[in-house]
Amino acid sequence: MRTTLDLPEPLIKEAMKSSHHRTKTAVIIQALQEHVRRNRLQQLKAFKGRIDLGIDLGVLRKRT
Repeated sequence: MRTTLDLPEPLIKEAMKSSHHRTKTAVIIQALQEHVRRNRLQQLKAFKGRIDLGIDLGVLRKRT
């Protein structure tokens, strides 16, 4: 998909340096992928302690 963005040049240059990407497109794709990954992790963290898996950790660890 093609789109036009007005991005701060110093920010793009710094991102290109720190990520070692050669193109602005690669930097933006990486940033979007990282954003989606972090968002998914946050959503998974919301389930912490809410799902009963019916697992007995003592049995799994062979502690009887």
